Amino acid sequence: MDYRILVAEDDRGLNQGIRLALQKEGVEFVFAYTLKDAKAAWLKAQPDMILLDVNFPDGNGFDFLRALRQTSDVPVLVITANDLESDEVTGLTLGADDYITKPFSLMALRARVENIRRRSQKPKQQIYEDSCFRFDFEKLEFYAGGVQIQLSAPEQKLLKLFVTHLGQTLTRGQLTDKIWTDGMEYVDENALSVTISRLRKKLSVPGRQNPVHTVYGIGYIWKRLEE
Repeated sequence: MDYRILVAEDDRGLNQGIRLALQKEGVEFVFAYTLKDAKAAWLKAQPDMILLDVNFPDGNGFDFLRALRQTSDVPVLVITANDLESDEVTGLTLGADDYITKPFSLMALRARVENIRRRSQKPKQQIYEDSCFRFDFEKLEFYAGGVQIQLSAPEQKLLKLFVTHLGQTLTRGQLTDKIWTDGMEYVDENALSVTISRLRKKLSVPGRQNPVHTVYGIGYIWKRLEE
């Protein structure tokens, strides 16, 4: 599938209406009916967009959004029955991309989703640069602390995944699937750990924190260095 949408909403009837309104070729849906399921679905499916209800039987969607924004900039459209201005401000302040109040027309929802999707689609990043690193993926030139480094093909793929998903936790499974895509039926479980270790070593700059961080039990994240 080209695009995956997580619908975190406890109204099953509304979920089916959302599917009908947004269904088209290349779009896959993952449904979660509780906040617990939404958190699990986020980690497992790593969707490209989240439609997030606020009121769940087991918690508040704003708490999920707050935690989500600590590691990811995935587009989020908040869906809620709360029509208070303070709720809208809270959602947008926490990092929601848009906010729609029930009851709403499915045409209006579709328009908002398409707007968010259009805004979030960016050309593939060929150059990454901050105060310590410069990576040109088109010319295959990579610098750490002003010194050119040589990267293997898996290390280049890994690096590009990190810098094109800034602040987003990538699971070990996702990284393995994306890096070793040549039809190999078996990949040694240590291959990713070894590649991560080698990349970290090459990105080591005296006096600077390494940008590749481990998220224990999940995977890894690239944290942009402070300027």
